[in-house]
Amino acid sequence: MIGSDRKSEIFKVLEIAEEDDSISKIFDIFIMSLISLNVVAVILETVESLALKYATFFLYFEVASVAIFSIEYILRVWSATSDDKFKNPIKGRLKFAFTPLALVDLLAIIPFYLPVFIAFDLRILRALRLMRITRILKIGRYSKAVTTFGNVIRNAKEELVITAGAVLILLIVSSSVLFYTENSAQPDLFSSIPATMWWSVATLTTVGYGDMYPITPLGKFFGAFIALLGIGLFALPAGILASKFAEEIRRDNCIEKVCPHCNNKLKMEDDISTGKLIGKYDF
Repeated sequence: MIGSDRKSEIFKVLEIAEEDDSISKIFDIFIMSLISLNVVAVILETVESLALKYATFFLYFEVASVAIFSIEYILRVWSATSDDKFKNPIKGRLKFAFTPLALVDLLAIIPFYLPVFIAFDLRILRALRLMRITRILKIGRYSKAVTTFGNVIRNAKEELVITAGAVLILLIVSSSVLFYTENSAQPDLFSSIPATMWWSVATLTTVGYGDMYPITPLGKFFGAFIALLGIGLFALPAGILASKFAEEIRRDNCIEKVCPHCNNKLKMEDDISTGKLIGKYDF
């Protein structure tokens, strides 16, 4: 099995770099740099003068980038069987191809190939080209910070769903109240509850665009009360995410050692308040 050894090596290089794997680190840095340059290129192409002047450069850069990303995607699917979760040559690779990160990789290159096989309206083609900016999602494979953020969102999903439900309820209630108090005074602006939801979103988030605002005494009273509720309610997700980030960072900084005297496992946790490691026995 020279082939399987080579496949395993390629799989390790394509995954997030280990501390002592210089080749994988170089590959990660290269791919992250290429993704960043692609996002910059998409942004600059929206400037008409630059798009016309450097059209050839943008085209060649796009072709080269898609070629690299395509080879990377093919190698990932081919070497996926090195992982025990995807051992089966056919089913394993299909299973890998439908994992979230593999779908992101496919989404990064598919807009380039679609017009080759399917005739598109030019307006749809331009929209597909803008989808290239989704390549920034590929950074999640290589950035530990992005991975940590994903873990935080995953761990906090229940609390965030409950908070989102509370926000939705408050949005509906506030829109309904303001509609019935302001509709008679401003029928053009507060014409319906869905139209009033724009005011509720701007008020609850404390943005306050000023295009819609209550003018009746009762409407002003409810508007002020709803704005105060919004300050507290929208602070909840920030608090939830902050606590989950602290837990995730503490977990990452946990070092497991063995006591030389009793051979018990000793977990060294980083105390955020003092910056020192605190030992805890794990019996």
